[in-house]
Amino acid sequence: MKKNYKKYVLKVIKILEENYKNVKCALDFSNPFELLIATILSARCKDERVNNVTNGLFKKYRNIRDYANADVLEFGNYIRSVGFFRNKAKNIIRSAQLAINKYNGIIPQTMKELLEFPGVARKTANVVLSVAFEKNEGIVVDTHVIRILNLLKLTEYNDPVKIEKDLIRIVPKEYWMSFSFLVQTLGRRICKARNPDHSICPLSKLCPSSCK
Repeated sequence: MKKNYKKYVLKVIKILEENYKNVKCALDFSNPFELLIATILSARCKDERVNNVTNGLFKKYRNIRDYANADVLEFGNYIRSVGFFRNKAKNIIRSAQLAINKYNGIIPQTMKELLEFPGVARKTANVVLSVAFEKNEGIVVDTHVIRILNLLKLTEYNDPVKIEKDLIRIVPKEYWMSFSFLVQTLGRRICKARNPDHSICPLSKLCPSSCK
């Protein structure tokens, strides 16, 4: 990692902050367990679709015991549109059961504990910790972050864990939570995977991949 990368990433953050004020998690939720559910569902699925599903799901299953006692087939059919619904249904139900049996129905607030939950990797744990509990133990790395950081030459990896390690070394800790939301917003609005619009990208003058 080059020394000037810290200055470079800070410029990226400042520009994105100027363009995308008050960015936040795009998933709808009203408590930490609902956020955990929504984040599990969001794997390989757009946030908009997840929100459409959870809009009804959170009304049907109102507390953690409802999820723990849910029928896996019925639950799977309810979330079918998010993709990989069978595994996600099993993971959510088992996560509810684990929370009840080991944590008295409370979602724990450490990375180590959250990684015990079925279907939870560092991305999901980081979302829950930073958004629900305002704890920065790491940086959320999703497909937008992976793609855009490679375009910006801020990493040479495609593995989320390796990318997170790169980011932790260069992103000031006070930006660990907002950094991913800023990059995700850029990815959804402008720097799209199939057709990035360099002509209106606020990072075009900095990005090595810009057409300019």
